[in-house]
Amino acid sequence: MGKIAKYLNQLTVGNVFDAPEILETYATDYSALKIKPKFVAFPESTGDIQKLLKFFDQLAKKDIKVAITARGSGTSEGGESLGSGIVISMEKLNKLLEIDTRERLVRVQAGITLKELNTALSVSGLTIPIDGHDEETIGGLISNCPADAAAGKYGGIYRFVERIEAVLANGDCLQTERLRKYAIAKEAAEKTLTGTIYRKISKLLHDNQELIQKIGEQKHSLAGYPSLAKISKRETLDLRPLFFGAEGTLGIISEVILKAVPLKEKLLRVVATFKEIPTALKYVEEIKALNPRRVDFYDLKIIQEARDAGKNLDGVIRKMEEGYVVFAGFDEKTNAVLKKFDAIREKLPRNIKFVFEAPENQIVLSEFENSLGNYLNYVKNAERVPILTDFYLPVYHLEGFLKDLEILENKLGLELELYGSLATEIFSLRPKFNLEDENFGKKVAIFLRAGAYIIERYSGELAGGTPEGRLKAIVTNTQIPEGERQIYEELKQIFDSNKILNPDAKLGANSKYTLTHFRNTNSPKIML
Repeated sequence: MGKIAKYLNQLTVGNVFDAPEILETYATDYSALKIKPKFVAFPESTGDIQKLLKFFDQLAKKDIKVAITARGSGTSEGGESLGSGIVISMEKLNKLLEIDTRERLVRVQAGITLKELNTALSVSGLTIPIDGHDEETIGGLISNCPADAAAGKYGGIYRFVERIEAVLANGDCLQTERLRKYAIAKEAAEKTLTGTIYRKISKLLHDNQELIQKIGEQKHSLAGYPSLAKISKRETLDLRPLFFGAEGTLGIISEVILKAVPLKEKLLRVVATFKEIPTALKYVEEIKALNPRRVDFYDLKIIQEARDAGKNLDGVIRKMEEGYVVFAGFDEKTNAVLKKFDAIREKLPRNIKFVFEAPENQIVLSEFENSLGNYLNYVKNAERVPILTDFYLPVYHLEGFLKDLEILENKLGLELELYGSLATEIFSLRPKFNLEDENFGKKVAIFLRAGAYIIERYSGELAGGTPEGRLKAIVTNTQIPEGERQIYEELKQIFDSNKILNPDAKLGANSKYTLTHFRNTNSPKIML
């Protein structure tokens, strides 16, 4: 063990490692990248995180800069949970600290997973209604701010977070809350980093009112720090929105207070198959009035691949050569929903097949829901690499986009099956790539830029469902207008003047660095 790791172990209760085998484990996440850190830390308290950041802040002041990257469960697809310096894993900070069932408030450590939290809340008849990866941590959900499948109805993680505790770049602790004019002035007068932040943020907002208002009008991109437009309201200030989609570049989230909601009744699932997009979209418009929890879209080839791999899906989809599948889930007034479907079916062609959940087909429908996981992972000698995932595409442009996608498919020699959410308008493409191919990096770069061009052509946003991370930033960093970028860079400087918090993500991402850090072996991780 090296001197720095040994010193950090003396400094903190949690462990810090520099053993090669541990560093190798934390050199990859769910993305296509591989970046080996110098240290991996497992703090056991907010105090441990503070001590680590204070140490590396002091080093940075001596011009010895070590990148600090917070990591949840490593489910990131953009490479933002990787780092070349120290990776601070939050997996031991996974406790539910307090719960107020009357007010439906829960205080948790940032490393608790969505599954752990909802399992604990279910005992009290409560939940956080997010249809995300079970292993995503609450801190990771805030940092990446994904538009999950239920976000169309419930609004995503942003709607359920009341307060955030974050450790700042110098080790200070920030507790977010909405402050009035007097309290803002009081905070700004303090000779601390928190005081500096309130003082400089207030000035930034005052000096750039018109441009920040325009940023607030952008509803579909998480590139940069667009939540800056949400922090000021009627002469009050709340820094909480800044941490959504910030990917650990402004501070490390340590604790969170969330507002839970009552558990709903069991999901009613409905699957419908379509030969043509216009008919599918007409159907979706009809069922949106029934307030579905989620409305998912699949190219039929995705389901066919899962069936070819052994999934029993003949009772769900017909043997069509081409087409699309729409999966809808309802968690309220399910009996009334079923009755209203009769009127909906009368407005659609008779050749559309519907499968409604019933006791005899629940297992088959569950197999159907697992089809995407099968599709993403059952690949021989290749990997469905997450390059062009979670982008925003207006549903009314879906038909034109698919036509251009077919042209791109033929041009690049890739199979491009689209899937995503018709409720949130967030979609993904996961073609097969062989990471051992010496031209893999070049092929990925071409695919990313060509796909981003088509997305933009149809009024979409590459960073619409998740932030830019390291990978999407190759494109998004060239798309952010200069004035907007300057504001974002000033914001980053306010929080992290030494640029040690995940400096190679978001605005600091370097395309050359990213492209030279692709993995050259397929991932053993299960991609979902």
